[in-house]
Amino acid sequence: MKLLIVEDDAKTRSYLKQGLSEQGFVVDTAANGVDGNHLALTGDYDLIVLDVMMPGMDGWSVVTALRRNKETPVLFLTARDKVEERVRGLELGADDYLIKPFAFSELVARIRTLLKRGKTREPDVLHLADLEVDLLRRKVARSGQRIDLTAKEFALLSLLMRRQGEVLSRTMIAAQVWDMNFDSDTNVVEVAVRRLRAKIDDAFEAKLIHTIRGMGYVMEVGEF
Repeated sequence: MKLLIVEDDAKTRSYLKQGLSEQGFVVDTAANGVDGNHLALTGDYDLIVLDVMMPGMDGWSVVTALRRNKETPVLFLTARDKVEERVRGLELGADDYLIKPFAFSELVARIRTLLKRGKTREPDVLHLADLEVDLLRRKVARSGQRIDLTAKEFALLSLLMRRQGEVLSRTMIAAQVWDMNFDSDTNVVEVAVRRLRAKIDDAFEAKLIHTIRGMGYVMEVGEF
């Protein structure tokens, strides 16, 4: 598998190249957005790891240009950690978003997961049973009925819908939606899931958001 790393920090770039090469990947690198954009468009890569803030051309612009031409999976690896920025990256066409500082083992796991999915771009509208989530227009409907969500509720639902069938831990959800380290004394995730269920599931016979005791939550059709 051939990867492209677009990262302007020399130490991080060298660390990623060495570590991923040791994992068996063939790795090319670019030190700025302009060179990264050129390589992404002209090279044949299985996945691109992309920083956001870079000289010449930022990561937002690189992924936008790439999506006009290719469906190569993109993983943003950046210190830009606000929820709105993660949502923006995903809406522009990125497939995943990992915040610096990061655990190398998690980066490798995410890369391998994306590669298993293949080079198919996530659709703009996600479906599960009679639930429809429009990621671009930020609209949600179930059985044709529009459902109004807060920004955090939409971020939570989008995460669950993107990872349908996967059990997501409270720690992972807290990091992705609230940009916080999970504290066992904090019930923010449970409260948010309860409120989301009230809007998504309570009025409907088929339940889509399920609790897996001791593990987390999963979005799936069926009983648990």
